[in-house]
Amino acid sequence: MIKERLWTRDFMALVLALSILATVSYYMFDSIHAIVAARILHGFGFGLSTTFAAAIVADVIPASRRGEGIGYFGLGSTVMMALAPAAGLFLLNEISPSALFFSSAAVSFLAVLASVFCHAGKKVRRVEVTEKASLRDRICETGTGLPAILTIFFGAAYGSVNTYIAMMAAEAHIENAGLFFIIGTLFVFISRPFGGRLLDAKGAFAVVMPGSVLYLIGLLLIMAAHSLTVLLAASVFYGLGAGLLLPALLTWILNMVRPERRSSASATFYNMLDIGTSTGILVLGVIAGMVGYRHMYWSVTALMICFAVLFMFCHYRYGSDVMAIQKAGKGAVADIHED
Repeated sequence: MIKERLWTRDFMALVLALSILATVSYYMFDSIHAIVAARILHGFGFGLSTTFAAAIVADVIPASRRGEGIGYFGLGSTVMMALAPAAGLFLLNEISPSALFFSSAAVSFLAVLASVFCHAGKKVRRVEVTEKASLRDRICETGTGLPAILTIFFGAAYGSVNTYIAMMAAEAHIENAGLFFIIGTLFVFISRPFGGRLLDAKGAFAVVMPGSVLYLIGLLLIMAAHSLTVLLAASVFYGLGAGLLLPALLTWILNMVRPERRSSASATFYNMLDIGTSTGILVLGVIAGMVGYRHMYWSVTALMICFAVLFMFCHYRYGSDVMAIQKAGKGAVADIHED
């Protein structure tokens, strides 16, 4: 059956509208129960919007340049994650809380407009296979097991740095540790487009292994840091490694499925990243309570070593490139691009 994929775009506009409603509700309600309900609604809208955004991006980017395109796609969130907290604090402290919430709602409204005028569904048509997705597929799409496991490992390592680096810096008596994220974000910004082009040209091994090594160096420098200079050096390697690995894992998962399953594959990536991040924060927090934050990063280093070893095993076991784009005729359904 040939069918336009307009529903992805339209449903994305709907879930973004839920985010607007939730954002305004934070300011309107004064009950903790209502705020929690708004937060759940916001999480629902945010989670689905990121899932559908990645699926739309995968649809409109040529398969031969998907790594590069996903890298550019990730720059948007990277830039905003760096700028939005500063802008939010300025609005909150210098103007008013209402300015913060309504500015956030206005930005979300611009996202709705962008999704409405998105032409993704008009450019791409595909032959679809109608099938009922199982509960397992809704959590982890069939055929994406290996990259999903690696995403869990990296999610735990990535979340631990984002969550506990400030505590580790305080433990080591390092001031101005917030600069770690500014420098790290800058190098994420630098590495993502470069890594995407390298992935398309040379394959997964040329991106994932260097990204793993860079991230491991960053972790070792974090454990060795007794000054802001060393901590900022660690942030350089952290940013380069994360900037290479995150889009590579997302591209890998998207490449492993048929075109009509890309929304589910995108959901798999974010599900696995969230599972790894949340589980890692809980488990590593317990470890940090027993041995301290600096020594806790030995456990994070072990996670990244497992990540690298598993990837290398699969690379040498299953061929020269375990992230090769799935070809039509092997269960995949090719995109049909219209002029």
